[in-house]
Amino acid sequence: MDSFNILFTSAGRRVSLIQSFKQVLTSLELSAILVTTDSQKNAPASFIADFQVQVPRVTDPKYINILKTTCEKYKIKLLIPLIDTELHLLAAHKRDFEAMGVTLLVSSIKTIEICFDKRETYKFFKKMGIQTPEILDAEKILTDPQAQYPLIVKPYNGSSSIGVTQVKNAKELKFFKDYIPNAIVQEFVVGQEYTLDILVDFKGEVRSVVPRLRIETRAGEISKGMTVKNPAIIAAGKKVVESLPGALGCITIQCFLLPNGDIKFIEINPRFGGGFPLSFQAGANFPRWIIEMMLGKEPEITIDGWQDGVVMLRYDDAIFVTRETIA
Repeated sequence: MDSFNILFTSAGRRVSLIQSFKQVLTSLELSAILVTTDSQKNAPASFIADFQVQVPRVTDPKYINILKTTCEKYKIKLLIPLIDTELHLLAAHKRDFEAMGVTLLVSSIKTIEICFDKRETYKFFKKMGIQTPEILDAEKILTDPQAQYPLIVKPYNGSSSIGVTQVKNAKELKFFKDYIPNAIVQEFVVGQEYTLDILVDFKGEVRSVVPRLRIETRAGEISKGMTVKNPAIIAAGKKVVESLPGALGCITIQCFLLPNGDIKFIEINPRFGGGFPLSFQAGANFPRWIIEMMLGKEPEITIDGWQDGVVMLRYDDAIFVTRETIA
């Protein structure tokens, strides 16, 4: 069998995710090399791969050709993108990579467009009858003396919670609606916040759903969390992803469980999320299942076949290298 080589693009700090793939490849006794790309030579995840390649930013016209050259050089079978900004570009070139024998773990362009413009996400939720916080008209609110606060102001094309701001009165709304780039205003929702890791196979079927309670976050990413086997959240998350046109791989969605039991969805990210290591530790072995599917095997998966109540408590760790390594 040929070596099962994997390329992780924009690897950044995704050390745990890459380690999970390395662990799975070893357990499957597969010959493999792991390659990472990043625009910076000091990306921590690069130093746990077998090879690292420094590339220009995604916006560089040469970016795709450099990735193709990297795939050819290292005989890549599977390419896994790890940041939002490159997903649309990669989806547009998916057939080119497939012609080279490279499988891209990336959803359709339509799904990516739904996910990365929160106005489109809102329209999608509404069309599919999925509960979501309302998008409101800032100017109407400002002229309404009876308007209810707090509200949320955030960029419609943002990520990692950058720019997400709670406004408590009209004065704050008037300022932040202009201060935050591409701002939208949403109703403020109170409840338990969950992130769901959802695996979609190469036939477009949802195979596993893992809700993770967000106990604590840092810089928009979960730092403390717990898997929760809530049937209502699992069913609702399955419905969301099944409604997407051409979802593939790990789809990460966020929702609130309200005190009255309602579930309101707020975001969809069609890639591995930063908190996925918790789901992996709980037994949702997405890396193994993806690899087995690509090898023509049919893994045994149940939608809730993972351990309830596994808690992740993240802490800082470090990789140490020499000055010359990152020069």
